[in-house]
Amino acid sequence: MRITVWVEVRPSEDVEKVKKAVLNILSPTVINFEKIGDRTYLVASAASYRALYKLRELIRKQEIEDSARLVLTRGIVSENKIVIHVNKQAAYAGHLSFVTEEKESPLGPITIIIETNKIRQLIDWLAPRTVRGERIYDVEPPEDC
Repeated sequence: MRITVWVEVRPSEDVEKVKKAVLNILSPTVINFEKIGDRTYLVASAASYRALYKLRELIRKQEIEDSARLVLTRGIVSENKIVIHVNKQAAYAGHLSFVTEEKESPLGPITIIIETNKIRQLIDWLAPRTVRGERIYDVEPPEDC
């Protein structure tokens, strides 16, 4: 499994606040800042599903399993890759808000790319199916591969 995070740090933003926003929703093992042209990006990565525990807990705490499942499923871009976007300001405040259009996050979204050979198991683990708001099963996290 490989998890990569990209988020632009706008000139008006504090890099530590952008870092905090990422750390409020994920637990990456590596965080770097890269300059590409005149833009600065926070680039984070991890190689384990463990980096996604905060994301999973926010989905459960906010009781948004169904909408998260829909966003994750729509984010599948290949047989082993999911790309999702999260609102940066909401993440800084410790909340999870998915972004489906760029305008929804005026300072730019946090982009999360998850690569795994077990996409369906990962989605089931992060956002299990529910019936009337109750989870109908729990799935073990996918093995790191």
